Amino acid sequence: MSSSRKFKKILIANRGEIAVRVMRACRELGIGTVAVYSEADRAALHVRYADEAYFIGPAPSRDSYLKMETILEVAKRSGADAIHPGYGFLSENAAFAKACKDAGLVFIGPPAEAITLMGEKTSARRVAVDAGVPVVPGALHPLADNEAILAESKRIGFPLMLKAAAGGGGKGLRLVHKAEELEAAVLRARSEAKSAFNDDSLYIERAILKPRHIEIQVLADTHGNAVHLFERECSIQRRHQKIIEESPSPFVTPQLRERMGSLAVALVKKVGYMNAGTLEFLVDENREPYFLEMNTRLQVEHPITEMVTGIDLVRMQIRIAEGEALPFTQKDLTQRGHAIECRVCAEDPDANFIPNPGKIETLRVPGGPGVRDDSGVYEGFEVPMFYDPLISKLVVHAETREAAISRMLRAVSEYKITGIKTTLPFFDRALRHPKFIEGDFDTSFVGRLQSENDNRARATELAMAVAAVATYRARRRSKAETAGGKGEGSLWWRLGNRDSVTRL
Repeated sequence: MSSSRKFKKILIANRGEIAVRVMRACRELGIGTVAVYSEADRAALHVRYADEAYFIGPAPSRDSYLKMETILEVAKRSGADAIHPGYGFLSENAAFAKACKDAGLVFIGPPAEAITLMGEKTSARRVAVDAGVPVVPGALHPLADNEAILAESKRIGFPLMLKAAAGGGGKGLRLVHKAEELEAAVLRARSEAKSAFNDDSLYIERAILKPRHIEIQVLADTHGNAVHLFERECSIQRRHQKIIEESPSPFVTPQLRERMGSLAVALVKKVGYMNAGTLEFLVDENREPYFLEMNTRLQVEHPITEMVTGIDLVRMQIRIAEGEALPFTQKDLTQRGHAIECRVCAEDPDANFIPNPGKIETLRVPGGPGVRDDSGVYEGFEVPMFYDPLISKLVVHAETREAAISRMLRAVSEYKITGIKTTLPFFDRALRHPKFIEGDFDTSFVGRLQSENDNRARATELAMAVAAVATYRARRRSKAETAGGKGEGSLWWRLGNRDSVTRL
C-alpha cells in the first residue's frame, strides 16, 4: 500500500486478551470493531467489548478461529475494511494474508510473501545468512526424512535441537543429548509438528546450552523505513514457552543492544518486511547472538516494549496498514525505566503447569501506580479447555529493575483469583529467587526452580515424618512409665499405640 487510507471498521480474528487489546486501540482511533466467537466463547469478554460480534462455529479452533472462509465471509458481511489477526491462530498464515488481499481486505500484518519467507524457519535462516546475521550452526533446509536428519546430526554433533520447520511456540521442539535418543525424538517431534502445523518437516541445530532468549521488536512501514524498539528478555520459560519477560534485559550491554538492533533492522530491510515483527535470538554465555527465528506478527509480550518506549504498537500496526509512514526515526527512540510482564495462565504450577480450566469464582485485579493488566476474563467467566490457558498479562513499569520487581511482587500479592489454579504463586517464588534478582538466569531457570521446590517439599515431608516418629516414641515411653512399665506385648500398649498413631 503506497497511499494512506483510513479504516472505519476492523474485524479481530482472535479471542481473549489480545482481541480486547486490539479493540481498545481501535476505540481510541475511532474505528469500529467486529468480534468473532466460537461456541465456547459466547460469553467471552472480547464479545462483550466489541461493537459487533458474529458466531463462527464449534469450540475447537479448527472449526472456528482457523476457518478462513468463514472469517472472510463475516468480514465482508459486517463491512470491515481490514482484519487484525492478533497472535496465534491465523496470524502467521500466508494463505490467509493473501486471501484477505484477494477479498479486498487489508491484512494488518506483513504481506503474504514476507510471512512465507520468514515464517518458515529454514528459509528465514537462509535469509539471515545472506544478510550477514549469525545463525546457530545447523540445517538451512527442511529435512524430509530420517536419513537426512541422521546425516545432519553427524555433521553438527550432539547435543542438538530438533525443530518444526513450519512453526514455533515450543511445538515439535526436542533437545537430543546423544545419538541413541534421536529416533524416538524424531517420531515425537514429527507427530507434534503435524498436529500443530499440519506439516511434519523438521530441521536441526546445534544446541546452545544455558542460552539467554533475547528478542528484538521491529517496525517497518510501506515507505522503506524500519526501526527496532530494543530488546525483551524472554529466558524465563516453561515447556519452551515464555512466562516472565522484561525490558531492558539485565544481561544485554549497550554494545550488544546496538549490535542486535542493527542486525534486526538489516534483516527486515533485506526481506522488504512491513508492519510489526520480532526477531528472536539465542545469546550464549559470551554474549554472542545467534538468530533463531522471526515472528511475523505481534508478540504476546509486546506491552513491556510499549511501557519502556511509550509507543503503542497496536496503534502503529494499524497506522502502517493504513499506509502512514513511521512518525519517528531510530534516533528518536529510547528506553525509559524497566518493565516486567507475568503471563497469568489457568495452569497448576505445582503440577508441571498443566492447564486448569474452569469457572472464575472471584476476581480482584491489582492496580496502583505503574500497573497494567491486559485481561480477557471477568468474574464468573468459564475459562474454556479448548485454547491457550493465558487469561491475562500482568505488567508493571518502574524507574529501575529493582523497583519493578518490588512493584510486581506487590501486584501479584493483590491479584486474587479463585475457582481455578493459576501461575500467580509461581511468580511470587520466581521473583524472590536470588538468581532472578541478580539477573543471573537462562532458559533452564524454571526447571531448576521447580527442582528446588520439589527438593524442599521432600525435605519438609521427611522432617515431618521424623518429627512424627519422635513424637510417637516419646508418647510410647510416657505411657509405659505411667502404666508402671507394662511391656509392649500387653493389650494396653497395643491399644494406646493405635490411639497414638490415629491422633498423629
